[in-house]
Parts: sequence; structure tokens; C-alpha cells
Amino acid sequence: MAMKIPTSSRTTAPAEVTDTPPDSPLTTKEGWRRFVEHEPLPPSLLTGPDLDSLSRTDRVRYQDQRRDYHADLPLVNTPTIRKVINTSRLLVQLNRHQVSARRGVIISGASGTGKTTALSQLGRAHELAVRKRHPRDRHRLPVLYATVPPAATPKMLATEFARFFGLDLPGRANITDVVNAVCATAAHVGVDLVLIDEIHNLNIQTRTGAEASDQLKYFAERLPATFVYAGIDVQAQGLFAGTRGRQIAGRFHVIPAAPFSHATEQDRASWAALVGTLESTLRLHDHQPGTLAAMSEYLYHRTGGMIGSLSQLVRGGAVLAIEDGSERLSQDLLEAVPIDYAAEQAEEATAPARTRQRRRQAA
Repeated sequence: MAMKIPTSSRTTAPAEVTDTPPDSPLTTKEGWRRFVEHEPLPPSLLTGPDLDSLSRTDRVRYQDQRRDYHADLPLVNTPTIRKVINTSRLLVQLNRHQVSARRGVIISGASGTGKTTALSQLGRAHELAVRKRHPRDRHRLPVLYATVPPAATPKMLATEFARFFGLDLPGRANITDVVNAVCATAAHVGVDLVLIDEIHNLNIQTRTGAEASDQLKYFAERLPATFVYAGIDVQAQGLFAGTRGRQIAGRFHVIPAAPFSHATEQDRASWAALVGTLESTLRLHDHQPGTLAAMSEYLYHRTGGMIGSLSQLVRGGAVLAIEDGSERLSQDLLEAVPIDYAAEQAEEATAPARTRQRRRQAA
């Protein structure tokens, strides 16, 4: 009799989560709801005899399920994510009875250091906690997530807020109409946390950028919510310059998102622990636990200590290991996984010469 694929490996996520339509990004309430409810489940690994007994169709499906799982490995909870969640959720409580001048958080750092991940995980943790307190209130929507579009104007920003709720406003609606509709809707569904990504697109040195910044400040005054921003090196982008900048600096706590360090013994131990946690999530037939942890130093130099690059490297290696049948991660296999240019530059600066020489020879 043919082996059946275990139920736990058939379902990595609810159908409505995996079938996210392309027009429902994270910046809509539908896309945000799917993100919050999405939780990848590790597939069960079949034993050798059970694997051999699979029909061709079931074997293809089994491999597809494991590829999908590794392409979307569970998130590793980094120190930055923990700090963002703990600090922001405390501010949500402190701001609850404030009528103005509420405090907020800015996550600032280089690209690839996990800013957007920290921002979205904060929103997910908060929304799940609110749902737990109000299990029967299916209309409550405590988190609003938006991004700042390039060269944003005040109306463009307000429209992004409206788009999250799916508000259908008439073409003749002016910015006051849009803002009033957003604030009324946010109050109706109980928004108390507003997440704004790509804040570096806001150049307050220009008139348009300054007006857009004022619009955000106006939203912060109208909405009884805690605002959390994320952006690339916002201090260097001039967000705290001038009168407007001083107002922002006086109300926001900055949490830096930086690459992991490898300078001290404690730094190296923290990095190795992160790699070990990531390794524990793998579902490969022939991978020996501890193999990836033993490559901790190589992984650090290859990725520059950036969590986004490490995730890309391990997830890509796992998918390749399933496709080529090796079913384990090795340094040779990881060399075949492309990573971002910033990580490559970091490797040039930190990796031992023999490692770089080996890669050039392999290429």
C-alpha cells in the first residue's frame, strides 16, 4: 500500500494564507490580516522506506511542500526585534490616555539589517495580543501599516492610509475629506498602533517633504495611537534637522538596527546561537545538526553579519539541497547561493584572504 503524506506535512499554512492574491500587499487590511495569521508549520520528515513507497505524484508534492517551507523559514527572534517589540508595546500602554504629544519609536539602520522585519513582527505581536484580549471582536483592527511613497505629498500619504482600509472615496475628495474618513475609520476599528515603513523617503529639507512630515504629525495628533517608523539611516537623511526635526527628536526613541558584530567572544557566541537556532528549523533528510553552527565564522564573513543576508543564504541553500538531492547544507552548496551586493562588499572587507581566493577559483 502506498505511503500517505502525513497531515502535518500537507498543511504548512491555511489555504487563505498561501493563496494571497497579488493585489493584497501588506499595506492593505486584507494582506495585513493574512500576514498576521500566517504561521509556517514544519513538515514531517518521512523515513527512508516511507519515502521510497510514495507514488511519483505524492513524492513531487512532498518535495514541493518542503521547498515551500524552506523558502519561508520561521523567523529568528533577534535582539533588535525583541527590543522593538518590548519598547513599542510599553509606549502603546503609556500613550493610551495621552491626548497629545504621544511618544513613538524610530527603527534606523542600513539596508538588510532587519528593520522592516522588526516593524512587521511588532505589528503581528501586538495584533495577536489584542485578538487574545478580544477573541469575539472580529471587526477590531488594532494595527495600520503603510509605506511612505517616493516624493510623498500630504495627500499621497493620506491616500496610503485610506488604501489600507480600502476606503472608496470619490475622485473629487480633497485631503481634508481623506483625512477625516481615515480618522473616523481608524477610531471605529480601534487602531492603536500605526506602522510607517520607508520613512527615509520623507525629505523634510524640501517643501513637499516638510508638508508630508506635517501631515504625519497631524495624523499622530488626531489618532489615539502609537506611531513607529522604520527607515534607512534616518539621522543621516536629515529627519531630525530644523524645527520639524527637533519636534520629531523630542517625541521619538531611536532603536538602531545594525549588523551582528564578531569582535568579542560574546559577539561570536551570539552569532553562533543565531545560526544554531536557524539550523534547528531545517527539514532536510541528511543534514547533521551542528553542521551549520560549525560554519558560523564562514557565515558571518559571507553575510557581513546581516540577518537578511543570512536568511537568504540558508533558505536558498536548503531549497538547492532538496533540488539536487543532497539533502544537507555544505559550504560548497552555500557558495552557489547568490546574496546581495552589500554582503559581498562586507565579505571583501572582513573575510580571510584564503576564503575569498577559494570563491574566485570556484567561479
